[in-house]
Amino acid sequence: MLNAERKQFILESLRREGKVLSSDLSNHLNVSEDTIRRDLRDLAEAGLLMRVHGGALPVSGQALTYTARQSQAQKAKVAIGKAAAGLVRRGQVVLLDGGTTTLQVVEYLPKDLHATIITHSPPIAVALVENSNIEVILLGGRLLKNSLVAVGAATVDTLRSIRADLCLLGVRSLHPDMGIGVLDLEEAYVKRAMMDSSAEVVALASEEKLGTAAPYIVGAIAQLTHLVTENTVSEQALQPYKAAGITIIRA
Repeated sequence: MLNAERKQFILESLRREGKVLSSDLSNHLNVSEDTIRRDLRDLAEAGLLMRVHGGALPVSGQALTYTARQSQAQKAKVAIGKAAAGLVRRGQVVLLDGGTTTLQVVEYLPKDLHATIITHSPPIAVALVENSNIEVILLGGRLLKNSLVAVGAATVDTLRSIRADLCLLGVRSLHPDMGIGVLDLEEAYVKRAMMDSSAEVVALASEEKLGTAAPYIVGAIAQLTHLVTENTVSEQALQPYKAAGITIIRA
């Protein structure tokens, strides 16, 4: 089998199975594990998969600007945002993560809702200006320009002094084994602090983010209480999250 054919087989297996093991590929293709590791390294450098110990997993989407992400999967983001907004209750203190999906939550919050929303996202804080009954607390820090969120030690330190009822968390990737992943280390610290400061944690994830991995781990999926995703996701894909005790909400 040619090098290109081998790599195509690896990618097809990854799409079909959700993960590949170097030992299995070596046996199936009748090549050494060193050869498979080189193939996986080449594919990882091309951004087509993520290498993990013993094999590889599907990779989450590439880093895009905030503006570029706004045009992606708009229908799914609207549906997920609307469903997540329904979880917010009167009088709650809510940590609202940054991102284009969580921005949709703001659009569907009731205009008569009395609540406190704490966010490290300037776009979300601005979008909440018209909600006169919602107290808005904007966390400071260094602006991460690709995501338009504040990050850094000051952001994390402030979150440690908060005890929220609910956290609505945007994610880059969500995998049953690898957990919740993002593309930036400092953003991972902030998201972790948000989770640790909340009684309930809701992940907002469109279908293409499920079963994928990212370089920086925020936490295990067992730390989530809810997952809001698209209604097109199969039962098979959702089963590992249900097995972890997560309440699934299809939008």
